[in-house]
Amino acid sequence: MITYRKQPCLKPQDLVVALKIAIGGDIAPSFAQLARELFMSASETHAAAQRAITSRLLEHHTGSLSANRASLQEFVLHGLRYAFPAVEGPVTRGMPTGVSALHLSGMFDQSRSLPQVWPDAGGEVRGPSLYPLYPTVPAACRVDDDLYRVLSALDALRGGAAREREVAQREIIRMLS
Repeated sequence: MITYRKQPCLKPQDLVVALKIAIGGDIAPSFAQLARELFMSASETHAAAQRAITSRLLEHHTGSLSANRASLQEFVLHGLRYAFPAVEGPVTRGMPTGVSALHLSGMFDQSRSLPQVWPDAGGEVRGPSLYPLYPTVPAACRVDDDLYRVLSALDALRGGAAREREVAQREIIRMLS
C-alpha cells in the first residue's frame, strides 16, 4: 500500500512571520518574542515558521532561524498576488495601507480618492478596506515601522495598479536585500 504525505500549504501568517524574521536583523527572535511582537500565540508562530521552512522561505541552521532572502523575494514579487490576492471590503475606519501608507503616499496623487485601510478599531483614517494578510497585522505594525513598511508595500503589490506595483517592488527589494 502506498502512503501519501499531506501536501504542505503556506498560510498568510507564514509570510508575515518570515518577513518579520527577514527584516529583524541578524539574530532571529524566539517564538515567544515573535508571538508578542506579532500578536499571535507562540504555537502559531512556531507552526508558521515550520511551514515557511518547508516552503524554503526560512532556513533553520544550528538552532537559529534566518530568512532565505532570495526565495522570499522571488515569492513576494512573483507569487504573492496569486497565492494571497487582495480582498477588499467596505469603507471603514482603519490604518492606511498600500500606496496610502505614509512612506508610499507621497509618490502618488491621491487627492481625489479615500485612502485604502486595514480595518482597525484603533485606526484614525476612513477609507475602503483591504483585509490584511493576518488579523493582527495592524496591531503589529503600530509597534514596528519596518514591518509596516514591508506589509503595506505588499498590499500595493497585491492590489495596486501597474505603477503602484512597480514602486512597491522597488521598496520590497530594498528591504529584503
